[in-house]
Amino acid sequence: MDEPATRELEMSLSDGASDDDVSVPLPREGGSHSGSIRKGCDPFAQTQRSKLQHRRARINQQINKEMRMRAGAENLFRATTNNKVKETVALELSFVNSNLQLLKEELEELNSNMEVYQTDSEAVNVPLIPLGLKETKEVDFTVPIQDFICEHYGEDGSVYDKEIKELMELRQAMRTPSRNQAGLELLMEYYNQLYYLDQRFFPPHRNLGVHFHWYDSLTGVPSCQRALAFEKGSVLFNIGALYTQIGARQDRSAAAGIDRAIDAFQRAAGAFNYLKENFSNAPSLDMSGPSLCMLVRLMVAQVQECVFERVTLTTQDTHFTSQLRLAQEAARVSDVYLLVQQTMTQPLMKDYVPFSWASMVQVKSEHFRALSHYYAAAALCDHTLSAEGDEESEKAFVHFYVSPPTGLTLSQVLQDPDKRRKLGKAHLRRAVIRHEEAMRVHGLCKILRKMDILQDVLSLTHKRSLDKYSELDREDDFDETAEAPEIQSQTHQKPDITPPNFSTVQVTDIFQRLGPLSVFCARARWGPVRVISLQRREGGLGLTLRGDSPVLVAGVVPGGCAAEAGLREGDYIVAVDGQDCKWAKHGEVVHMLKSPSDMGVELSVITLHSHDTQQVERRTIMVSNSSNKENTGQHLVGGAKGQSSASLLSWNRRRREGSGITKRLGSTFSLSFGSIRGAEAMY
Repeated sequence: MDEPATRELEMSLSDGASDDDVSVPLPREGGSHSGSIRKGCDPFAQTQRSKLQHRRARINQQINKEMRMRAGAENLFRATTNNKVKETVALELSFVNSNLQLLKEELEELNSNMEVYQTDSEAVNVPLIPLGLKETKEVDFTVPIQDFICEHYGEDGSVYDKEIKELMELRQAMRTPSRNQAGLELLMEYYNQLYYLDQRFFPPHRNLGVHFHWYDSLTGVPSCQRALAFEKGSVLFNIGALYTQIGARQDRSAAAGIDRAIDAFQRAAGAFNYLKENFSNAPSLDMSGPSLCMLVRLMVAQVQECVFERVTLTTQDTHFTSQLRLAQEAARVSDVYLLVQQTMTQPLMKDYVPFSWASMVQVKSEHFRALSHYYAAAALCDHTLSAEGDEESEKAFVHFYVSPPTGLTLSQVLQDPDKRRKLGKAHLRRAVIRHEEAMRVHGLCKILRKMDILQDVLSLTHKRSLDKYSELDREDDFDETAEAPEIQSQTHQKPDITPPNFSTVQVTDIFQRLGPLSVFCARARWGPVRVISLQRREGGLGLTLRGDSPVLVAGVVPGGCAAEAGLREGDYIVAVDGQDCKWAKHGEVVHMLKSPSDMGVELSVITLHSHDTQQVERRTIMVSNSSNKENTGQHLVGGAKGQSSASLLSWNRRRREGSGITKRLGSTFSLSFGSIRGAEAMY
């Protein structure tokens, strides 16, 4: 367990309410390639978001400690037969459970602190709901990777210290992403790099022995898995969560800010939906199917809310049809929030979702339904319909209601000002009732009561509806106010669930010095490196080479120099005279073999075991990649491809069958031997 001060520093996410991120570059020390150029946040920056995350980290650690104490006490309670000990343990358990409840309540209050993530703009907009990032403990890859390289690849693991350090620095930076595009790219870079890590060091039916610790985003309950899929899923969750924070911080007083918020929430919905569809059996509740379904619906609802705000902003005129459109857009927002509310009240989610979230969703459902009735009243009562405008208005009015007003025809309503006024008054009555219900629900939640901007929005819209009702009310209205019909919800922009585009961030395999992934992967098995000494004769070396990176010995002439030295068909040449040539092209290896030397030439070769099996397995992986959305573009990878379910322990990557054209991803996969005969030649 990390020390509190250390953990508080490590887990900070330094980004406050301002638009500027305080970031520091990743330290780099050489390596086989340029390495990451992305940055993590400065953990010393004392911004609002950083302080909030410090508190989350401390509470997560305390929850972990209390849960360990409770588990130990429960074991002792079950094991002991001494009644006095049982009484003491029962008392301790009551204290531990009480502490856990207090800690979870404190964490819920932090998760409900939405104002930290909102924009600094003075525009009066309803706050949006962001997610805090999942936190993780530090992981040390050094010993497990070094041991695996030594055992599996037959090389000295310490030679790859720089690569291991680079991987660990990238993961450390990933824990503190800035709240902007750079932070998203940092998370995606690490996510894509996990594909290479999986292929290099995670063979089927075995794990590397590295434990990945992640904390539940909402409850702080720790989960630990050795499956790399858990690491990937948690990073993907944080990509979605970071999009929610970026969306919430946009200035929605201008169309450009609203468009950025819409894009961010659509991408957040896409990340959560991708996680739901591609990963199963999550060990933490925040990544379970019901939770992700709820989050997708919440993101879609927030997109719909932003669409309504943009329509409101861009609708300058107060024409009859424009007001009807606003009413239907508001009804649509209310409907989608009602769907979210129903999802949040499901048995598994009811006690998991923060009370402030459920309250906010209910407030928004009531608030936008009230706005819908208000705009309907404004359309009916504020406009005098001319004869030439009746056709357009009638057309807009046809599908406005779920069912038409009782006892009135469409034309009667449009042509009679008094009937329009009375129907408008009925809409305002329903608007006021909905406003008051929204304010009642708002008043029941202590956290929402602290949000002044939400209070301002609810009060302003309620007062506006009351004032409008007073204008329409007359002393001679002796008839009972009619019940306004339900408004048909409709939108001119349906939200898109935008899946993650991992191809936007290019990565290069950190451990590429191990050799091309087509041969030098965790799934391949080969014998130890053999050193073959060849002496050139008049007939040449007596071998046939084929392919690139690495070059394959396609044939050996019986009785020739190569055959006598012990070279076999199917051997891969990994070095010539001590010079590494795993990545060398066919021509480069030939040039080294032809170089004149009195001492001959010395080849280092390896032989794959179960060659046919390996070939089939590589082809299977390639087909899986071509049909997998995680892997698109050159050098761009992500996802636990080709990995058996057993290797993911209890948190598995769903395997989906698919077919498609095989893509060559840089040097990741080589063509089958039978398809490259043009490169074959005798030497």
